Amino acid sequence: MGLRLKFNLVLVAVFVVGLGVTGFVSYELLHKNARDEVLRAAGVMMEASLSMRHYTVSQVRPNLAMDADKFLPQSVPAYSATEIMAQLRKKYPDYTYKEAALNPTNPRNRAVEWETDIVNAFRADPERGEISGVRETPTGRSLYLSRPFQIKDPACLACHTSAEMAPPAMIKVYGPNNGFGWKLNEVIGAQIVQVPMDLPIRNANHAFVTFMTSLTVVFAVLFVILNVMLTLLIVQPITQLSEAADQISKGRLDAPEFPEKGRDEVSQLGQAFNRMRRSLEKAISLIEK
Repeated sequence: MGLRLKFNLVLVAVFVVGLGVTGFVSYELLHKNARDEVLRAAGVMMEASLSMRHYTVSQVRPNLAMDADKFLPQSVPAYSATEIMAQLRKKYPDYTYKEAALNPTNPRNRAVEWETDIVNAFRADPERGEISGVRETPTGRSLYLSRPFQIKDPACLACHTSAEMAPPAMIKVYGPNNGFGWKLNEVIGAQIVQVPMDLPIRNANHAFVTFMTSLTVVFAVLFVILNVMLTLLIVQPITQLSEAADQISKGRLDAPEFPEKGRDEVSQLGQAFNRMRRSLEKAISLIEK
């Protein structure tokens, strides 16, 4: 096995190991960054919905004329947040917001199966502030971010303790069977935001392929350069030295001397070889005399 082949085998082995480790680390990092990006987008949507709720409570509800015979859903924070997010979905249909409840006043807010699991998780651990995860949807993978919806204001119970205590106008709109029996400090639902993950994941995969391709091209260029340098600086000089030594060992003392230019180890070896050769020529000359 030649010196060049040994060198190339070691170089390829080092590259394969380095490429594997680098690929694993970069893949995990890029996908983590993609998930964090989606999670930040979900967090922004969540904060936007909370701001809408606060705006409704502080500025819209006080300015709405109260009519005992007419219920205005626009005065309900959950309704306003849901309606505004519905407008957002017209342009971004894959982004969703829902205030899912086990026993909602508005039937459209009733939790489906997977949302019920989230609400029950919050009910089992009321101190848990947030739940996030990834689920498959008809349009691809989506990341969801959820926060518990807990009754902390006793004023809310005026409409949700029993049908008898609720405003008659609300009963006319939603009926006497929905959204009652709530208790103070009870988790009655969860705010759930869904953000699509396909685009950030595709971008992460594209960045990964581009990075690994660039790394492979760089290695290929270095491989060629190192082989050229190995040939010019080591293999060729050693081959010349080996051929000269072979000729001298066969008694051909007229073989050309090894070039002594340079100060590297190969040149020093050539200088030592030339000195040995001259000493051999002198010894043979003395013997012949």
